[in-house]
Amino acid sequence: MTETRSTCPYCGVGCGVIIESQGEQITRVRGDPDHPANFGRLCTKGSTLHLTASSAVTRQTRLLQPMRREHRHEAPKRVSWDSALDFASASFARIIGEHGPDAVGFYISGQLLTEDYYAFNKLAKGLIATNNIDSNSRLCMSSAVAGYKQTLGADAPPACYDDIKHAQCLFIVGSNTAFAHPILFRRIEDARAANPALKIIVCDPRRTDTAEIADLYLPIQPGTDVMLFNGMLHLMLWEGWLDAAWMAAHTSGFDALKATVRDYTPELVAQTCGISKQDLLAAARMFATSPATLSLYCQGLNQSSSGTAKNAALINLHLATAQIGKPGAGPLSLTGQPNAMGGREVGGMANLLSAHRDLANPDHRAEVAALWGVPSVPEKPGKTAVEMFQAAADGQIKALWIACTNPAQSMPDQALVRRALQRAELVIVQEAFATTASCDWADLLLPATTWGEKTGTVTNSERRISRVRPAVAAPGQARHDWAIAVDFARRLEKRLPPRSASTLFPYSLSDAAAGAEALWNEHRESTRGRDLDITGMSYALLEQSPLQWPLPEGQTTGKARLYEDGIFPTADGRARFVNTVYQPVAEPRESRFPFSLTTGRLRDQWHGMSRTGTLGRLFGHVAEPSVQMNAQDMARRQLQEGDLVHLTSRRGSIVVKVEASSEVAPSQAFMAMHWGGEYLSGLSSIGQPLAGVNALTTSAYCPSSKQPELKHAAVKILKAELPWSLLAMAWLPEGEALAAREQLKALMTAFPFSSCVPFSNNAPLGEPGGERTGLLFRAAAHEAPAAQTLALLEQILGLDGAYVLRYADRKKGQHRTMRLLRQGEHVELAGFVLAGDTSAQAWISALLKDALPAQAYGRLLLLPGAKPPLEIMEAMKKRGQLVCSCMNVSDTAIDECLRSRASQPDTDESRLAALQTTLKCGTRCGSCVPELKRRVRCARSDAADTGAAALSMIPIRQPI
Repeated sequence: MTETRSTCPYCGVGCGVIIESQGEQITRVRGDPDHPANFGRLCTKGSTLHLTASSAVTRQTRLLQPMRREHRHEAPKRVSWDSALDFASASFARIIGEHGPDAVGFYISGQLLTEDYYAFNKLAKGLIATNNIDSNSRLCMSSAVAGYKQTLGADAPPACYDDIKHAQCLFIVGSNTAFAHPILFRRIEDARAANPALKIIVCDPRRTDTAEIADLYLPIQPGTDVMLFNGMLHLMLWEGWLDAAWMAAHTSGFDALKATVRDYTPELVAQTCGISKQDLLAAARMFATSPATLSLYCQGLNQSSSGTAKNAALINLHLATAQIGKPGAGPLSLTGQPNAMGGREVGGMANLLSAHRDLANPDHRAEVAALWGVPSVPEKPGKTAVEMFQAAADGQIKALWIACTNPAQSMPDQALVRRALQRAELVIVQEAFATTASCDWADLLLPATTWGEKTGTVTNSERRISRVRPAVAAPGQARHDWAIAVDFARRLEKRLPPRSASTLFPYSLSDAAAGAEALWNEHRESTRGRDLDITGMSYALLEQSPLQWPLPEGQTTGKARLYEDGIFPTADGRARFVNTVYQPVAEPRESRFPFSLTTGRLRDQWHGMSRTGTLGRLFGHVAEPSVQMNAQDMARRQLQEGDLVHLTSRRGSIVVKVEASSEVAPSQAFMAMHWGGEYLSGLSSIGQPLAGVNALTTSAYCPSSKQPELKHAAVKILKAELPWSLLAMAWLPEGEALAAREQLKALMTAFPFSSCVPFSNNAPLGEPGGERTGLLFRAAAHEAPAAQTLALLEQILGLDGAYVLRYADRKKGQHRTMRLLRQGEHVELAGFVLAGDTSAQAWISALLKDALPAQAYGRLLLLPGAKPPLEIMEAMKKRGQLVCSCMNVSDTAIDECLRSRASQPDTDESRLAALQTTLKCGTRCGSCVPELKRRVRCARSDAADTGAAALSMIPIRQPI
C-alpha cells in the first residue's frame, strides 16, 4: 500500500488528503492531519473520493481516448492523439486566418490546476493573441474579485481561517457554509464551543442549516444585501460606532458614501429587506461594537447583477469600523471551487493578466509581453463567460474550446448556451468524464486526467498554495490538461505567423513532473514585486507544507492576514470606500412570475455531479430533483408533496417534483444548482429536450464583474397535469449501473417529464462488500408510451430475465413488472416497474431498498392500490429519511434515540454526544452535525411544549 499526500478537488477550503493506493487503484482516502486547512477532517464528498476513483467508475464514465465526430449528432469515433491535435490546430489556424484571433474562445475552469491555467492563458494571449479566455470562476468569484479591487486595491482576501477562532462576531452572509464549506463550518462550531460569547449573525433568504447556529438570523428578501449593508452603516453613523480616527488615517472616499447612506433609514431598509428595525439595529451593533468582526460570504453576494456593489458595501462596513488587519477581523470571501484563486493569480480570465495585472494597463501588458518574449499582449478586452456564448450564438466566435467544465449544465439561460454550441463551427471539449452534457455537443473530445492522477498546485480561500500529487497513473490515454494545451500550442505555432524566435512552450511533455514545475516556476517569476509575490516559494518547499502568499524571496513564511499596517495596494496606500447604491434584482417578481427562485448547493453533491453523481450513496440525503416551496404557497395552489409542477421563467420551463420546506419563505422557491439535463429532463410541448434548472436562470450580469445573477429568477409554478406516471427501480451490478444510466438518458426525452438518479443501500462507509448500487427512473406523460419504450426500459434495468412477474392492462395504461431474486431461503425484490398506477411506490420501493423478505407478496406486488402490508408499514416507519450518509442513520432512528432520553435532564451537548455514541452518526465526516444539532434543539422544544401542555391540564386548587 502506498500513501500520497494531495488536495481535495471540491470546494475552495482546500483540504489536505492522504490517498492510499495499491498498484493502479486508489483504495482509500483520509484527511491529512498535518494540513492547516482541515487538520485531518473531510466532509461527505471528500471522504468518498476513493469510491469515485474506483476501476468500475473509471470504466463506465471516464473519457479514455480522443474521440471525434465527423458530423454533429453522430456517435464519436476513436482517433489518435496526433490526429486529434493536428485536426484541432489546423481548424484553429484556418478560423484565425479567415476571421482573426478573436473568432476563437477558451472557456476553462476553477477546477484546473494553476499550471493548467497558466498554459491556457499563455496559449490564448501569448500565441493566438486573443483575450477570449474566461473561466467558470466568472460564475463563482468575479464579483468578489471586483469588490476587493475597488475597495482594498487588489484581489487579495485579507483574513485567514485561523481568524475564525479569534473573532468575537461572525457575519455569515450569502453562504450556506454548513453545506458549501462543511469543514470550515466545523471550525465555526469549534469556535463557538471554545467561546460561548461569540456572536453569530447569519443573513440569507433561506433558513438553512447554517442559520441554525445564529444568534441573529436576518431573512432578507433576495437581492437586498446592499440595502441591508447601507442601512447598517446608516445606524453606525447615527450611533457613533465608526472608527473616525482610523478612517482618516487609512481610507478615502467616505464623504460621498456618507451622503448616500443618509437616505437608507431603518424604516426603508426594514420594508425593503423584509426584516424588523430591531434586528437591523442588533446586527449593526454586533458588527460595529465587537472587538473583532469577521465576515464570511459566498455566492449569495457574488451571483448577482449587483454582485460587485454587494461585496463593496460589505467591505465598506469593515473599513468604517476598522474591522480589518487584525486577528479575527476582515472580509473573507469563501471560494466556490478548488482553484478559482489560482486561476485569478495567473490571469486566466478575459480581463486579467498574470500576477493580478490588469489588461487595461499598458505597463502591465508590456511586462507580460516581456516575460513571454512576444511583441505584445492584445489590449482589447476578451469576452467573458456570458458574452462568449452570446458571441458564439451570434456567429462571431467560430471555435469554442471547453476544458474541465460543463457549460451545457452550469451556465445560465441554457437556450442561449445550446444555440451557441450548435452554431459554432468547432466545439472541442477537454474532459475527464464522458458523461457531461457538454460532451454531447463536441466535435472533438480530449481525455484529461483528474484527481488522483494530476500533478501541480492549487490555492485555497485563505491564499494557501498546496501541492496536488498523483497517486496512480492516468487511465487509458488521458493526459494532463496543461500537457494537452502545450502539445496543441506547439502544433499551432507552426501554422501561425511567428510570435517569438523560439517556441513559447518549452515545457517537457515526456516528464510530467518537470513540465508542471517549469510552468509553475514561470508563473512564480511573474509575481516578483507584485502583491501576491511567491518568489520565496518552490516546489521543494511546497512538498514540505502548504504556504500562504505573499512570500517574497528571502522570507520563510507567508502572511496569515494582510493590511495589519493599514497600508493598502492603492496609489495613495489608502483603502477606498465605494459609493454603493442599492439596485433591485434584474428580474423582480410580478403577477405573471410571482415567485423568486434561488439556487444553491446540496450537502452531499458538487457542481454538475460528474464526479459525485457516480455514487448512489451521495444521493441518500437528497434522493431526487425537486423544487422547494413554502407550505402556505403550496396550500394556496392546491399542491401536494410530490406533485409535478411546471417551473417556468421568461427563458424556459421544466417539470419537476415539488416539496414543502420550512427553510423557504413565502413567495420564494429553491432548487439545487446541481440538477442539469443529465439527471432531470423530458420533452417540451414543442419537442425540445428540457435542460434542467439553468433553463430558467437569467444571464443578466453585474456590469463591473460580468458575473450572472444565478441566485435569482422570477418564476411561476403551476401544477403539471400529467396523469400517466412511471417509477422504475432496480439494483444493478457495480460495474453496470452507471453505464445503464447513460443508456437511460436516451429514454429521458420520451416523456414530458423524467428523472434518473443512482441510489444506494448506504452501508456504513468502510464496511467491506456492503455497498449496493441501483438506478431510479421516474417519468410522467399525458398517456402511456409505446410498449417498446417500456420494454427497452426493462431491458436496461435487467428486468427481462427469469423470476419476473408481470401485469399489464394496455387499455387503462397499467403496467407492472417485478423481478424477484432468490438467495437460499431468502427471496427479495431486485427491481420493479410501476406504470399507470404508482400509488404503491412507497412500500414497494421500501421493500426493494431495505432488502426485506418478499416471498409472501408475489400477488400483492401486482395489485393496484397504495395500502402496504402491515410489516412493511412498520419497516417504512423505522426507515425514515437519511441524515448521516457515512453511517446510514435515518431521522427516525435519531428521533427515537432522543425520545428515549427526553425525561433525562440533559444538555443539548450531552444529547448530541449520546447520538454519536449510540448511533455513530456525525462521527466520521461531521457533515450531518448541523442537522443533528437542529434535531436535538427541536426535540428539546417539543418536549418542553408537551410538558407545558400536560401541566396545563392539571387542575389548580381554588382558594376556599
